[in-house]
Amino acid sequence: MEKRQHIFILGDSLILGALAESLRRSGQFVLTNLALPKDIRELEPMKPDVILFDLETPHMEFIYSLSESCSKLMLVGVSPDTNIVKVWIGQQLRELSMQGLLAVIIDQLNVSLFEGGGLSR
Repeated sequence: MEKRQHIFILGDSLILGALAESLRRSGQFVLTNLALPKDIRELEPMKPDVILFDLETPHMEFIYSLSESCSKLMLVGVSPDTNIVKVWIGQQLRELSMQGLLAVIIDQLNVSLFEGGGLSR
């Protein structure tokens, strides 16, 4: 059986609540709702696979530092006001040849994030 991805919902906006409910119904993920921590480093030992947050929440710049310390963490920021979703993947790659770099770019462009949803290749 494949490991279920652990998604942290950071904050309590209406859009995050709706997304969390949709993800929960899929049965494919383990979801944890959290209030914004005083120190973002508190999240590191919890080892989330994805952190979902509202881009309109003030003072969220600190969340991007997590992608530096958690190499496979995916950050997904959602803006209900502008209907924009931004995705950051903190994967670090070293000693890539030009061909290796091209392969990574092509692979990322061919990945479908949400089957049947608004984000796809």
